[in-house]
Amino acid sequence: LDNAEATRRIAQSRYSHLSGKELLEVVVAENVLVQIEHLQTQPAVAAALASGSVRLHAWVYQIESGQVFAYDPATGQYAPIEGKMIPVVEGRRKRDSLWS
Repeated sequence: LDNAEATRRIAQSRYSHLSGKELLEVVVAENVLVQIEHLQTQPAVAAALASGSVRLHAWVYQIESGQVFAYDPATGQYAPIEGKMIPVVEGRRKRDSLWS
């Protein structure tokens, strides 16, 4: 829970003016970034990042809308990911080029 404490401190110092749903949304987004920073300190992950065999992406999934938002370090903002929809047939993903 040490990483949760880091997120709490960020929320308290940067977002004390927010409450309710707005605060929850920024805490979720900030927590994703804190977790990415933490992952980068793990030796196996750091080695894989250094070799270029792994890339980390900070994404937030919004349950209500089904949208996925990706963090863009260049802008410091999350933006919706636009991508191919995968059709669902009888409760299973329909096979297409993404799943073959």
